[in-house]
Amino acid sequence: MTAVKSASNPARKRLLLMATGVFFLAAIAYGLWWALVGSHFESTDDAYVHGNLVQITPQVPGTIVAIEADDTETVEAGQPLLRLDPADTEIALRQAEARLAQTVRQVRTYYAQNDALAADVELRQADIQRAQAELTRAQSDASRRQRLARSGGVSGEEILHAQAALKSAQSGLAQAKAALAAARAKLATNEALTHGSTVENHPDVRAAAAGLRNAWLANSRTVLPAPVSGIVARRSAQVGQRVAPGTPLMTVVPLDQAWVEANFKESQLRRMRIGQPVTMTADLYGGSVTYHGVVAGLDAGTGSAFALLPAQNATGNWIKVVQRVPVRIALDPEDLARHPLRVGLSMNVEVDVGKDGGKPPAEAGRTEPAWSTRAFEPPHDEIDALVGQVIRDNLASDDAATALVHG
Repeated sequence: MTAVKSASNPARKRLLLMATGVFFLAAIAYGLWWALVGSHFESTDDAYVHGNLVQITPQVPGTIVAIEADDTETVEAGQPLLRLDPADTEIALRQAEARLAQTVRQVRTYYAQNDALAADVELRQADIQRAQAELTRAQSDASRRQRLARSGGVSGEEILHAQAALKSAQSGLAQAKAALAAARAKLATNEALTHGSTVENHPDVRAAAAGLRNAWLANSRTVLPAPVSGIVARRSAQVGQRVAPGTPLMTVVPLDQAWVEANFKESQLRRMRIGQPVTMTADLYGGSVTYHGVVAGLDAGTGSAFALLPAQNATGNWIKVVQRVPVRIALDPEDLARHPLRVGLSMNVEVDVGKDGGKPPAEAGRTEPAWSTRAFEPPHDEIDALVGQVIRDNLASDDAATALVHG
């Protein structure tokens, strides 16, 4: 019995020593792996796909008469999504055209009246000269008859006629001077209306043209285009619905502009920098598809700080909870194009924090717009052509304008 125990103890000791050596070697291997590899990566599975949710809202009031894109459909930037009834805006556009035409014709007469008013001033000056001559003659006649009256050469009746003629000449001269002053005032006023400008550049014409542009722009906004290319979601618009400016009608989600928001523990952010490489996998495709990206920035606060009901830690039942901070990760566009993602999908994220050299995420900045669209830019050539055509159609030649003034 004693011999069996003595024989079995060495074997068991060897097994224990071997097991201890294996665990020791495994600990050393894990330590080496952690020192060389594992400590250079931070990972989390609390990450989700985010994207821009571009709301489609009308800029003018109206009634929806057509819906040209529905949920789950792909649309291109500039493609019509909704159409509003254009009846009211078309009437306003025609009224603006009529106002511009009327203003052009009115301003056109100002320029034609300048010559007519200048001629009238010259005529009034000639009238003054004639009235002055009449006054001189009447004064001479009255003086001569006064001298003859002392010798009895003329009767008292002739003297009265001479004095009446003198007063009439004086009154005629005063009337001629007043008419000249009025003519000069009209000419000055008309010249002030046309000074330093042409019909096309006259302030009244420019104001009427701006009104036409505004009416044309309102009419063009009865068609709601897609600001970006993407997939339609959350359509609430219905045919026949009366909508006001700013009413949300549908959403366009540009999936090619998606990014990942990874919620890292606060203790994992110590070595995180902008530009560090990131590898990700999506639950949608599994581990066979790997996405690549870079750290783009760090949120301004933890998730609980922006929660609808933030935690009240100044209470007696406080328990410390490790906070998480959203980190924005920009996806590689080529990976995203090959394997499209949807907003809200879960992601597994691993950041290589061993790559230094970038700025801390809190110092993220931008020198250009993050996103922009040109879908709402009006075709200026078209409205410019319309305004120019209305002005040309209502501009007459100088002879016709002059005939219009004198006719």
